[in-house]
Amino acid sequence: MLRQIELKILPKHIDNQEFILERIIKKVRWKKEVIADWQIVKQSIDARGYQPYFLLKIVVAKGEKIEATSSILKTFNNVGDQKSAIIVGAGPAGYFAALELIEKGIKPIIFDRGKDVRARRRDLRAIQQFGIVNPDSNYCFGEGGAGTYSDGKLYTRSQKRGKISKALQLLVEHGAQTDILVDAHPHIGSNKLPNIVANIRETILNHGGEIHFNSQVTDLIIKNGKAKGVIVNQSTEHLSDAVILATGHSARDIFQLLAEKKITIAFKPFALGVRIEHPQPLIDKIQYNQKERENNLPAASYKLVCQVNQRGVFSFCMCPGGLVVPAATAPGEIVVNGMSMSRRDSPFANSGTVVAITEKDVLPYREHGVFAGLEFQKSVEQKVFNFGDGSQKAPAQRLDDFVTKKISSNLPKTSYIPGIYAAPMHDLLPDFVYEHLQKGVQEFGRKMKGYYTNEAVVVGVESRTSSPIRIPRNKVTYMHDDVIGLFPCGEGAGYAGGIISAALDGQNVAKAVAQFYE
Repeated sequence: MLRQIELKILPKHIDNQEFILERIIKKVRWKKEVIADWQIVKQSIDARGYQPYFLLKIVVAKGEKIEATSSILKTFNNVGDQKSAIIVGAGPAGYFAALELIEKGIKPIIFDRGKDVRARRRDLRAIQQFGIVNPDSNYCFGEGGAGTYSDGKLYTRSQKRGKISKALQLLVEHGAQTDILVDAHPHIGSNKLPNIVANIRETILNHGGEIHFNSQVTDLIIKNGKAKGVIVNQSTEHLSDAVILATGHSARDIFQLLAEKKITIAFKPFALGVRIEHPQPLIDKIQYNQKERENNLPAASYKLVCQVNQRGVFSFCMCPGGLVVPAATAPGEIVVNGMSMSRRDSPFANSGTVVAITEKDVLPYREHGVFAGLEFQKSVEQKVFNFGDGSQKAPAQRLDDFVTKKISSNLPKTSYIPGIYAAPMHDLLPDFVYEHLQKGVQEFGRKMKGYYTNEAVVVGVESRTSSPIRIPRNKVTYMHDDVIGLFPCGEGAGYAGGIISAALDGQNVAKAVAQFYE
């Protein structure tokens, strides 16, 4: 007999199994000896009152053990001699599509312009320490995609793509902590995710798949309206009747390639703004109502949103105990993002704080047609770079100075390794973006007392929240209507917004490929 209950547990008791069991016994009113097993299936924090609590959803078993989750990987067979599908991109969409293809008996052949997850580290060090941007290997490009070295958050609000349990279970089977199966906002961390990504690679290879790094897809082979393969590094042909495009939100060359081949692409709304960094103890104090964060409580986070003149202003990719990192994908641009290690023990908290961008906003760039949004995005990134000294140092302003349009006389300490310098962020951003941020952060200060402070620093520019281009696809077949066998997928196609949503989209597209082959 199974019974599901909910408990509120103080942080000081969360690691005390005997205490939790005693609470379970009181709740279910069973004798201790008849409880055969119990398991926490969901865990979250309620910090709305004076005292934060852990909220636990627990399954209790009477007279029988709770059945363990069966291994997904044990069902995989070798697909080395089976029909193949090409995947362009080794991010979460591409890798989870590959795992799903293997499960369906199809051989995945993956091409990624970047390097394997460990070799990427040298290029990340080059951009952090020396301001050198490798356009094929950076925080966005390379094995694991953008999420690998920029936080590894595993939360998605969207349920339309399906349940996330399978994707989380696969991550656990490749080395992630089982905590991610129960945490309401699961997180792996940029120090642990690379090993998990490498393990996924080994699974793909060991089951007959292929993975090719330093292999940029430079053309698509299309005959009579059907995908027949790709050309890699402008020279080598690789053939397949199914091609999955899982290239991420910053693969601008793929958008250009599709346009050149007269394959339909479309403008997609996105967002642009800044990173705002606070001292983590300040965020803890605000969110937990405590002078010092209690033991067992994680670094506090926040999520803020408001409407300014009927336009959304919102926090994005909040990184408690995190770092601000340089995320440019080409020389001559400044782009910032955020990340956290698994322990989230940095003294800083940062979040993207952005403004929704619509098609009307990019009308000054209409001469670029469908690329108007992308050109708008590029123009801001390049303007911010050109204002600086040619390095990856980022312009910054204390939060109150940002609102009052005053260049800061000094700046607080920051986690951003390339460094920051005082600059008029209010002038570097497009006027309408600044004006909405100016009002938005003041509204956030009213919603979250203590948020609006000169202890916070505004760092620019946060511009890669999502793709400014959508690659349309059929809602049923997941194929592009212009090309039979071409499957747009993940963030780069405009159908995902993070690791898990991209993974789910990859799984769904792989299922569509299997149906296509059937």
